[in-house]
Amino acid sequence: MTYALDIKILAGLEPISSFGPARLREILDYCHIETIHKGNNPFESNGLEGQSVYLVEGELELAYQDGNRVVVSARSEWAKHPLGKRQPYIVGAKALRESQLLRVDAQLLDRMVTLDQFSQHETVQHSFTVSGGAENFDTAISAKHLLNSRMFSADNLKNGPFEHLPMANISLLLQRIEAIAVWENDVIIREGDEGDYYYLIDSGKAQVTRRVGGVDISLALLKSGDVFGEEALVANIKRNATVTMKSNGVLLRLGRQDFLALLQEPLLHKLSYEQAMQAIAQNAVWLDVRHPSEYRYDRLPGAMNVPLNDIRNAIGILDRNKKYIVYCQSGCRSAAVAFILAQAGYDVQVLEGGLWTVPRAAQ
Repeated sequence: MTYALDIKILAGLEPISSFGPARLREILDYCHIETIHKGNNPFESNGLEGQSVYLVEGELELAYQDGNRVVVSARSEWAKHPLGKRQPYIVGAKALRESQLLRVDAQLLDRMVTLDQFSQHETVQHSFTVSGGAENFDTAISAKHLLNSRMFSADNLKNGPFEHLPMANISLLLQRIEAIAVWENDVIIREGDEGDYYYLIDSGKAQVTRRVGGVDISLALLKSGDVFGEEALVANIKRNATVTMKSNGVLLRLGRQDFLALLQEPLLHKLSYEQAMQAIAQNAVWLDVRHPSEYRYDRLPGAMNVPLNDIRNAIGILDRNKKYIVYCQSGCRSAAVAFILAQAGYDVQVLEGGLWTVPRAAQ
């Protein structure tokens, strides 16, 4: 029997039922339906650890650690809740007829529920500025609005920048982020300026350019869900490019201090040279993010070179199954690269202090 899962099924499960339609569609992509034939134990080869498991079709007999046995039907109130979440533990189970289980990552579900509950009671500063400065006004919007943005998507909670971020930090982000309306041709950041904000494009498009030999060179076209502005904040350097809106849109921005405290620091995992060498011995890869001229002069043995300016182009090309130890001269540029790669879901760590901490004999 083929079982079609849709958001109507999810909307009847707890605590998923608290989600709005957009959130339900998101988590649908992370749900897996498993068919259990009559007489089989659904947990014999695939247990309950780390998962929220729901009975959505059929009937199971569950045996508990205290000796009790209970028959659970998919039509019962009990089936609205994850199996095995109540004490005592389930020690055996049998499908009384062909049944269907829905499985979803328990940690992802818990993070989504936590964020959803928190957003019910918070507001975010939403600023609108009319081009030319003719009119400025602020209004408060519900943080619930942000749950529909790419920044707080299920993918970011599961595989992206928020995967290892404490929920307390994510909750604070909802309070600290400012949403701003922007217009076509607005210059959001300018090459050579000090870094002040980290940005995510909620809607609209933007062009990234850099001035080379008196000519503006186009580097990238940014779209909804893309982020920019972190390099200057992490590495404590001036802006290395200009970002100009190519359409009207809405940006989410986070101030420098909030960015460093809530986003950057938790995502940076630093290693001493001795710890890094142990990781390299276990097949981690050195990633040198300096200029090619620096790399050729004193690179570490076996290191590959991807300069900071090119790191976004390497996302998707670098092997996601490898662990990377990122280094530069002092640790500033490598921290920026590590943050960008961590946002993209890579397993990446930073050589603390950069090459300045490496014995000369090792270079």
